[in-house]
Amino acid sequence: MSDDPGESSRISKLLGLASGGDANALGKVFDAAYPELRALASSRLRGHGPTRDNLQTTVLVHETFMRFAQLGGLQAEHRAQFFRYAGHVMRSVIVDTVRKRLAQRRGSGAQHVSLTTSDEGASTGGSEEQILRVHEALEALAETDPRLVDVVQLRYFGGMTDAEIANALGITDRTVRRDWEKARLLLSEALNEGPRE
Repeated sequence: MSDDPGESSRISKLLGLASGGDANALGKVFDAAYPELRALASSRLRGHGPTRDNLQTTVLVHETFMRFAQLGGLQAEHRAQFFRYAGHVMRSVIVDTVRKRLAQRRGSGAQHVSLTTSDEGASTGGSEEQILRVHEALEALAETDPRLVDVVQLRYFGGMTDAEIANALGITDRTVRRDWEKARLLLSEALNEGPRE
């Protein structure tokens, strides 16, 4: 995330204008935050093979902007809150893309008949199914402790430091580190259980 205090205060100022109803401010927020949003999108897509082929960094940033614009307003008071929400929206876009792709691959309910004896689809589908499993695990974790999900999204997907997360969530650095370890343990357990039936 940006260490430039001038850019951070500019984004926060624009967020104030957008929250106040300035229709042009949302576009200006995205213009000012574009490099960081691209970095966030790139980190979200890293290592997701087929998903990355179908959903590129620029497309993910633009789809995120469109979802913000559809809401008609921006409920973020400061930069960290904006990036927290942007990370959540990006995750949602990725999950929607994966679900659509898996539905198409499965023929939307039609029986699939393979024309070859090799199992090519299995090697490319694992990454996308893993995305859905992580998403489900985060959704389940959100039911018991939403702050843990915030810490995971800000640290793992948002690339924020412990100090930035602490500032964004109004907690201490030590609490962030403790929450991160607890979230990692709970997510690991959830992912090792296998997919839900």
